[in-house]
Amino acid sequence: MHSPLHYWKYWTWRTGLVIKRGLDRTAGRAVRPLIGLLRRLDRVRASDKAGAVMRRIGPFLREHRIGRANLKAAFPDKSPEEIETILSGVWDNLGRVAVEVINLDRIAAQGARGERQFITYGERELKKFEALRDGERPAVIFTAHLANWELPAVVAGIEGLRSMVLYRRPNMRSVADVLIEMRAPLMGKLVSSGFGAPMALARGLEEGHHVGMLVDQHDSKGVVVTFFGRPCRVSPLIAMLARQYESPIHGVRIIRLPDGCFTGEITDAVPPVRDAEGRIDVAGTMQAITTVVESWVREYPEQWLWLHRRWR
Repeated sequence: MHSPLHYWKYWTWRTGLVIKRGLDRTAGRAVRPLIGLLRRLDRVRASDKAGAVMRRIGPFLREHRIGRANLKAAFPDKSPEEIETILSGVWDNLGRVAVEVINLDRIAAQGARGERQFITYGERELKKFEALRDGERPAVIFTAHLANWELPAVVAGIEGLRSMVLYRRPNMRSVADVLIEMRAPLMGKLVSSGFGAPMALARGLEEGHHVGMLVDQHDSKGVVVTFFGRPCRVSPLIAMLARQYESPIHGVRIIRLPDGCFTGEITDAVPPVRDAEGRIDVAGTMQAITTVVESWVREYPEQWLWLHRRWR
Protein backbone atom coordinates (compact mmCIF):
# COMPACT_ATOMS: atom_id res chain seq x y z
CA MET A 1 0.00 0.00 0.00
CA HIS A 2 1.32 3.40 -0.99
CA SER A 3 1.95 6.13 1.55
CA PRO A 4 0.05 9.45 1.60
CA LEU A 5 3.24 11.15 0.41
CA HIS A 6 3.28 8.93 -2.67
CA TYR A 7 -0.29 9.89 -3.58
CA TRP A 8 0.49 13.55 -2.92
CA LYS A 9 3.46 13.45 -5.30
CA TYR A 10 1.42 11.61 -7.92
CA TRP A 11 -1.50 14.05 -7.88
CA THR A 12 0.84 17.04 -7.82
CA TRP A 13 2.55 15.67 -10.93
CA ARG A 14 -0.79 14.84 -12.55
CA THR A 15 -2.22 18.30 -11.84
CA GLY A 16 0.89 19.96 -13.23
CA LEU A 17 0.64 17.86 -16.39
CA VAL A 18 -3.02 18.81 -16.91
CA ILE A 19 -2.22 22.50 -16.41
CA LYS A 20 0.72 22.31 -18.81
CA ARG A 21 -1.41 20.64 -21.50
CA GLY A 22 -4.14 23.22 -21.00
CA LEU A 23 -1.69 26.08 -21.38
CA ASP A 24 -0.22 24.44 -24.44
CA ARG A 25 -3.67 24.15 -26.08
CA THR A 26 -4.45 27.77 -25.23
CA ALA A 27 -1.13 28.91 -26.65
CA GLY A 28 -1.78 26.85 -29.77
CA ARG A 29 -4.96 28.80 -30.46
CA ALA A 30 -3.32 32.16 -29.76
CA VAL A 31 0.17 31.85 -31.22
CA ARG A 32 -0.71 32.03 -34.93
CA PRO A 33 -2.94 35.14 -34.67
CA LEU A 34 -0.33 36.76 -32.43
CA ILE A 35 2.48 36.08 -34.90
CA GLY A 36 0.30 37.41 -37.72
CA LEU A 37 -0.30 40.60 -35.75
CA LEU A 38 3.38 41.05 -34.89
CA ARG A 39 4.42 40.55 -38.52
CA ARG A 40 2.34 43.58 -39.44
CA LEU A 41 4.66 45.79 -37.41
CA ASP A 42 7.74 47.43 -38.87
CA ARG A 43 10.40 44.85 -38.10
CA VAL A 44 13.25 47.25 -37.31
CA ARG A 45 11.15 49.50 -35.06
CA ALA A 46 9.64 46.52 -33.26
CA SER A 47 13.15 45.11 -32.76
CA ASP A 48 14.30 48.42 -31.28
CA LYS A 49 11.34 48.44 -28.88
CA ALA A 50 11.86 44.82 -27.84
CA GLY A 51 15.53 45.49 -27.18
CA ALA A 52 14.68 48.52 -25.03
CA VAL A 53 12.09 46.55 -23.04
CA MET A 54 14.52 43.70 -22.33
CA ARG A 55 17.23 46.14 -21.23
CA ARG A 56 14.79 47.31 -18.54
CA ILE A 57 13.39 43.92 -17.54
CA GLY A 58 16.53 41.79 -17.78
CA PRO A 59 18.36 43.08 -14.67
CA PHE A 60 15.47 41.90 -12.48
CA LEU A 61 15.65 38.30 -13.73
CA ARG A 62 17.64 35.41 -12.27
CA GLU A 63 19.52 35.00 -15.56
CA HIS A 64 21.06 38.44 -15.07
CA ARG A 65 22.92 37.16 -12.02
CA ILE A 66 24.09 34.12 -13.99
CA GLY A 67 25.32 36.38 -16.78
CA ARG A 68 27.12 38.66 -14.35
CA ALA A 69 28.91 35.71 -12.72
CA ASN A 70 29.89 34.33 -16.14
CA LEU A 71 31.27 37.67 -17.30
CA LYS A 72 33.24 38.23 -14.10
CA ALA A 73 34.84 34.82 -14.54
CA ALA A 74 35.56 35.36 -18.24
CA PHE A 75 36.77 38.96 -17.93
CA PRO A 76 38.28 39.38 -14.45
CA ASP A 77 39.92 42.69 -15.48
CA LYS A 78 36.66 44.39 -16.45
CA SER A 79 35.03 46.82 -14.03
CA PRO A 80 31.50 46.26 -12.65
CA GLU A 81 30.32 49.09 -14.91
CA GLU A 82 31.80 47.41 -17.98
CA ILE A 83 30.18 44.12 -16.99
CA GLU A 84 26.76 45.76 -16.67
CA THR A 85 27.20 47.51 -20.03
CA ILE A 86 27.86 44.15 -21.70
CA LEU A 87 24.85 42.60 -19.96
CA SER A 88 22.63 45.45 -21.14
CA GLY A 89 23.75 44.63 -24.68
CA VAL A 90 23.02 40.95 -24.11
CA TRP A 91 19.44 41.70 -23.08
CA ASP A 92 19.05 44.12 -25.98
CA ASN A 93 20.21 41.44 -28.42
CA LEU A 94 17.85 38.85 -26.91
CA GLY A 95 14.87 41.18 -27.23
CA ARG A 96 15.70 41.80 -30.86
CA VAL A 97 16.03 38.06 -31.57
CA ALA A 98 12.50 37.53 -30.19
CA VAL A 99 11.13 39.84 -32.90
CA GLU A 100 13.46 38.61 -35.63
CA VAL A 101 12.64 34.93 -35.19
CA ILE A 102 9.24 35.49 -36.84
CA ASN A 103 10.75 37.70 -39.56
CA LEU A 104 13.66 35.57 -40.75
CA ASP A 105 12.31 35.43 -44.29
CA ARG A 106 12.15 39.22 -44.48
CA ILE A 107 15.62 39.75 -43.04
CA ALA A 108 17.15 37.43 -45.64
CA ALA A 109 14.91 38.44 -48.56
CA GLN A 110 16.41 39.80 -51.76
CA GLY A 111 15.59 43.26 -53.07
CA ALA A 112 14.39 44.09 -56.57
CA ARG A 113 17.93 43.98 -57.98
CA GLY A 114 18.93 40.80 -56.18
CA GLU A 115 20.75 42.49 -53.30
CA ARG A 116 20.01 41.77 -49.65
CA GLN A 117 19.02 44.88 -47.72
CA PHE A 118 19.67 43.54 -44.22
CA ILE A 119 22.46 40.95 -44.63
CA THR A 120 25.79 41.72 -46.30
CA TYR A 121 28.76 39.49 -47.07
CA GLY A 122 32.14 40.67 -48.28
CA GLU A 123 33.61 39.42 -51.55
CA ARG A 124 35.93 37.10 -49.63
CA GLU A 125 33.03 35.56 -47.74
CA LEU A 126 31.02 35.07 -50.92
CA LYS A 127 33.92 33.19 -52.49
CA LYS A 128 34.21 30.97 -49.43
CA PHE A 129 30.48 30.27 -49.54
CA GLU A 130 30.60 29.41 -53.25
CA ALA A 131 33.53 27.07 -52.59
CA LEU A 132 31.48 25.34 -49.88
CA ARG A 133 28.40 25.10 -52.07
CA ASP A 134 30.24 23.81 -55.11
CA GLY A 135 32.81 21.62 -53.31
CA GLU A 136 32.98 17.88 -53.76
CA ARG A 137 32.91 17.00 -50.05
CA PRO A 138 30.19 18.18 -47.69
CA ALA A 139 31.41 20.11 -44.67
CA VAL A 140 30.45 20.17 -41.02
CA ILE A 141 29.68 23.75 -40.01
CA PHE A 142 29.54 25.19 -36.51
CA THR A 143 28.08 28.40 -35.17
CA ALA A 144 27.32 29.93 -31.77
CA HIS A 145 24.61 31.91 -29.97
CA LEU A 146 25.83 35.23 -31.35
CA ALA A 147 23.66 38.09 -32.69
CA ASN A 148 20.80 36.21 -34.41
CA TRP A 149 22.00 32.61 -34.45
CA GLU A 150 19.12 31.46 -36.68
CA LEU A 151 20.37 33.43 -39.68
CA PRO A 152 23.34 31.29 -40.80
CA ALA A 153 21.00 28.39 -41.60
CA VAL A 154 18.51 30.72 -43.29
CA VAL A 155 21.13 32.28 -45.55
CA ALA A 156 22.59 28.86 -46.39
CA GLY A 157 19.17 27.53 -47.36
CA ILE A 158 18.19 30.54 -49.45
CA GLU A 159 21.54 30.61 -51.26
CA GLY A 160 21.22 26.99 -52.30
CA LEU A 161 23.56 25.21 -49.91
CA ARG A 162 22.37 21.63 -49.57
CA SER A 163 22.24 21.44 -45.81
CA MET A 164 20.90 19.78 -42.70
CA VAL A 165 20.55 21.71 -39.45
CA LEU A 166 20.48 20.26 -35.96
CA TYR A 167 18.01 22.10 -33.74
CA ARG A 168 16.39 21.80 -30.32
CA ARG A 169 12.60 21.93 -30.19
CA PRO A 170 11.08 24.57 -27.87
CA ASN A 171 9.48 22.99 -24.80
CA MET A 172 5.96 24.21 -25.60
CA ARG A 173 4.67 21.98 -28.39
CA SER A 174 2.24 24.47 -29.92
CA VAL A 175 4.92 27.15 -30.22
CA ALA A 176 7.45 24.61 -31.50
CA ASP A 177 5.12 23.44 -34.26
CA VAL A 178 4.55 26.98 -35.55
CA LEU A 179 8.23 27.93 -35.44
CA ILE A 180 9.28 24.75 -37.23
CA GLU A 181 6.63 25.37 -39.86
CA MET A 182 8.07 28.84 -40.43
CA ARG A 183 11.70 27.67 -40.45
CA ALA A 184 11.35 24.59 -42.64
CA PRO A 185 11.09 26.40 -46.03
CA LEU A 186 14.09 28.58 -45.13
CA MET A 187 16.68 26.33 -43.52
CA GLY A 188 17.10 23.18 -45.51
CA LYS A 189 16.40 19.89 -43.74
CA LEU A 190 15.80 20.22 -39.99
CA VAL A 191 16.93 17.45 -37.63
CA SER A 192 15.61 17.51 -34.07
CA SER A 193 18.23 16.87 -31.40
CA GLY A 194 17.73 13.53 -29.70
CA PHE A 195 18.69 9.88 -29.81
CA GLY A 196 18.37 9.51 -33.58
CA ALA A 197 20.04 12.78 -34.55
CA PRO A 198 23.63 11.49 -35.01
CA MET A 199 22.51 8.77 -37.43
CA ALA A 200 20.32 11.20 -39.36
CA LEU A 201 23.18 13.68 -39.72
CA ALA A 202 25.59 10.91 -40.73
CA ARG A 203 23.20 9.79 -43.48
CA GLY A 204 22.94 13.41 -44.58
CA LEU A 205 26.70 13.68 -45.01
CA GLU A 206 26.71 10.43 -46.98
CA GLU A 207 24.05 11.92 -49.27
CA GLY A 208 26.04 15.12 -49.81
CA HIS A 209 24.38 17.46 -47.30
CA HIS A 210 26.43 19.95 -45.34
CA VAL A 211 25.66 19.64 -41.62
CA GLY A 212 25.35 22.65 -39.31
CA MET A 213 24.92 22.96 -35.55
CA LEU A 214 25.43 25.21 -32.54
CA VAL A 215 28.43 24.17 -30.44
CA ASP A 216 28.48 26.54 -27.44
CA GLN A 217 26.05 24.86 -25.05
CA HIS A 218 26.69 22.70 -21.99
CA ASP A 219 26.52 18.96 -22.58
CA SER A 220 26.74 16.93 -19.37
CA LYS A 221 27.98 13.89 -21.32
CA GLY A 222 30.30 15.84 -23.59
CA VAL A 223 34.07 16.18 -23.78
CA VAL A 224 35.96 18.65 -21.59
CA VAL A 225 37.32 21.78 -23.30
CA THR A 226 38.70 25.08 -22.02
CA PHE A 227 36.59 28.17 -22.62
CA PHE A 228 37.86 31.51 -21.30
CA GLY A 229 40.43 29.64 -19.23
CA ARG A 230 37.90 27.44 -17.45
CA PRO A 231 36.90 23.82 -18.15
CA CYS A 232 33.42 23.07 -19.48
CA ARG A 233 31.75 20.30 -21.43
CA VAL A 234 30.64 20.43 -25.04
CA SER A 235 28.95 17.95 -27.36
CA PRO A 236 31.56 16.09 -29.45
CA LEU A 237 29.11 15.34 -32.27
CA ILE A 238 30.53 17.68 -34.90
CA ALA A 239 34.08 16.35 -34.40
CA MET A 240 32.83 12.76 -34.43
CA LEU A 241 31.14 13.36 -37.79
CA ALA A 242 34.27 15.03 -39.15
CA ARG A 243 36.32 12.03 -37.95
CA GLN A 244 34.00 9.50 -39.53
CA TYR A 245 33.73 11.20 -42.93
CA GLU A 246 36.93 13.32 -43.02
CA SER A 247 34.69 16.31 -43.61
CA PRO A 248 36.19 19.81 -43.67
CA ILE A 249 35.21 21.93 -40.65
CA HIS A 250 34.11 25.55 -41.02
CA GLY A 251 32.71 28.11 -38.62
CA VAL A 252 30.00 30.62 -39.54
CA ARG A 253 28.96 33.59 -37.46
CA ILE A 254 26.55 36.49 -37.79
CA ILE A 255 27.48 39.95 -36.49
CA ARG A 256 24.77 42.45 -35.59
CA LEU A 257 25.11 45.91 -37.17
CA PRO A 258 23.06 49.10 -36.59
CA ASP A 259 19.62 49.67 -38.16
CA GLY A 260 18.52 46.04 -38.10
CA CYS A 261 21.33 44.87 -40.37
CA PHE A 262 23.83 42.02 -40.14
CA THR A 263 27.00 40.77 -41.73
CA GLY A 264 28.30 37.23 -41.86
CA GLU A 265 31.71 35.58 -41.76
CA ILE A 266 32.91 32.12 -42.74
CA THR A 267 36.20 30.78 -41.38
CA ASP A 268 38.79 29.02 -43.43
CA ALA A 269 38.75 25.29 -42.82
CA VAL A 270 39.61 24.70 -39.16
CA PRO A 271 42.51 22.20 -39.03
CA PRO A 272 41.44 19.23 -36.92
CA VAL A 273 43.73 17.83 -34.26
CA ARG A 274 44.93 14.34 -35.16
CA ASP A 275 46.14 11.40 -33.08
CA ALA A 276 49.28 9.32 -33.57
CA GLU A 277 47.52 7.25 -36.25
CA GLY A 278 46.49 10.32 -38.22
CA ARG A 279 42.80 10.12 -37.34
CA ILE A 280 40.90 13.14 -36.10
CA ASP A 281 41.13 13.43 -32.31
CA VAL A 282 37.63 14.32 -31.09
CA ALA A 283 38.51 16.10 -27.84
CA GLY A 284 41.38 18.05 -29.40
CA THR A 285 39.28 19.10 -32.37
CA MET A 286 36.45 20.25 -30.11
CA GLN A 287 39.02 22.41 -28.30
CA ALA A 288 40.10 23.92 -31.63
CA ILE A 289 36.46 24.70 -32.46
CA THR A 290 35.82 26.14 -28.98
CA THR A 291 38.88 28.39 -29.34
CA VAL A 292 37.36 29.88 -32.51
CA VAL A 293 34.06 30.47 -30.69
CA GLU A 294 35.90 32.15 -27.80
CA SER A 295 37.62 34.53 -30.24
CA TRP A 296 34.20 35.47 -31.65
CA VAL A 297 32.76 36.10 -28.18
CA ARG A 298 35.75 38.20 -27.13
CA GLU A 299 35.24 40.44 -30.15
CA TYR A 300 31.51 41.04 -29.53
CA PRO A 301 30.78 39.96 -25.94
CA GLU A 302 27.47 41.85 -25.83
CA GLN A 303 26.15 39.74 -28.72
CA TRP A 304 26.68 36.34 -27.03
CA LEU A 305 24.13 34.61 -24.80
CA TRP A 306 25.86 34.81 -21.40
CA LEU A 307 22.63 33.98 -19.57
CA HIS A 308 23.04 30.20 -19.33
CA ARG A 309 25.34 28.25 -17.03
CA ARG A 310 28.17 27.53 -19.46
CA TRP A 311 30.49 26.34 -16.69
CA ARG A 312 29.11 23.73 -14.28
